[in-house]
Amino acid sequence: MSFSFFSRLCNGVYLPPLLVILVSVSYVPCYAGTAVADTKPNPEASALTLESAITKALAGNPGLAEIKARAEALAAIPEQAGALPDPTVNVGLLNVPTSSFNLHQEDMTMMEMGISQTIPFPGKRALREKVAEHEAMASAESVEEARLRLTRDVKLNWWRLFYYDRTLKLLSEAEGFFQQLIDIAQANYKVGKGAQQEVMMAQLELSKLKSETLDFLGQRGAESAKLNALLDRDVGTPLIIPSETTFKLPELAGATLQNKALQLRPLFAQHGKMLEAAKTKVELAQSDYYPDFTVGGGYAFRQNTPTGQGRSDFASVQLSMNVPIYANHKQAKAVDQRKSELLQEQYALKDEHHKIQAEIDAKASEYQQTRAKLLLLEHEILPQAQQAVNSLLSGYQVSQKGFSDLLRTQLSYFQYQIQYWQALTNTQQLLAELSAEVGEELSHE
Repeated sequence: MSFSFFSRLCNGVYLPPLLVILVSVSYVPCYAGTAVADTKPNPEASALTLESAITKALAGNPGLAEIKARAEALAAIPEQAGALPDPTVNVGLLNVPTSSFNLHQEDMTMMEMGISQTIPFPGKRALREKVAEHEAMASAESVEEARLRLTRDVKLNWWRLFYYDRTLKLLSEAEGFFQQLIDIAQANYKVGKGAQQEVMMAQLELSKLKSETLDFLGQRGAESAKLNALLDRDVGTPLIIPSETTFKLPELAGATLQNKALQLRPLFAQHGKMLEAAKTKVELAQSDYYPDFTVGGGYAFRQNTPTGQGRSDFASVQLSMNVPIYANHKQAKAVDQRKSELLQEQYALKDEHHKIQAEIDAKASEYQQTRAKLLLLEHEILPQAQQAVNSLLSGYQVSQKGFSDLLRTQLSYFQYQIQYWQALTNTQQLLAELSAEVGEELSHE
């Protein structure tokens, strides 16, 4: 259901033709925290609603797709990190006499085949896999964080376009009013009932309105390009925003939102996983003080003697390990490095807590202030400005006096209407930003 400011103020009251034009601009009243723009539905079937814009962006935005692909790549690492190194197979000829290259001449000439396998010290593979798992889970949280940011950006752009369309409509209606005012002032001037300066003043204001219209059209074009880019469409694709939409103005408390953010924000979960990965890397670096082992075996084939006498083949096994004798310069420094990286992650998580808490508190306060301004404009300022314009216009049409006051008051009324749409848009944009900060949709109670 939609509500008209015109119908609420002027029901049952006779208005002169010029006044009808003046008060026919409608705006969105906020009953019970719900409002609908009182403009005629756009006949274009291709109008882009906020919900469809978000859906399209989440499905096709290349930036989000890039982050998803990275998360999928990292998800394939843990199993690799926990696997054994590939075994080594070797084949070779040993002790071949260079004077003749005869394989039968010397007893120790042989062809050897062998295989060896490196086995990390017990626990190392599990730690490497654990590190990769934490990093993969952190990357998965980064996808959810990117979804929140993308949704926020789409909302911000969409609401700017909504504001530009409402303002352009007001400008068009105001231009019609001033054009009719010019006509009346010119007619009065011709019959000697008005001053030429009245015509010039009205013409000047009309020219200013036309200039503002050009400015808003340019801003709308730039905003359309940004939204098209988020939707992975050609930046020049025409964007039609519905002339009617719904929204709510919930009561918000900064402290409650901060607590929710700690529980729901993917960014905190992402930092938490990276913190766990950093702790595991410290354990992995400490485990490098212990050696890795290599086990292997081989079989050597020998040829018969030149006289045909058979020679026995040889078999061999081996066990080797690396010896960390340079631990003070290598393993110890690696442990120091990983501990510093752990501190870095701890400080980063704490820093994010402070930043997001401050951001939520600031935006929640700004939202409450803007919400109060919106309701003040609706319930007090706009009705009072409307009544003042009505009174001055009626007096001007009767006595042809008070033109300057009428012009000044009408301009103020027009600015209040612009402020209303600006405040309404700001509340929805702040809700979008708070939703992204908290990690939960806040636009519905």
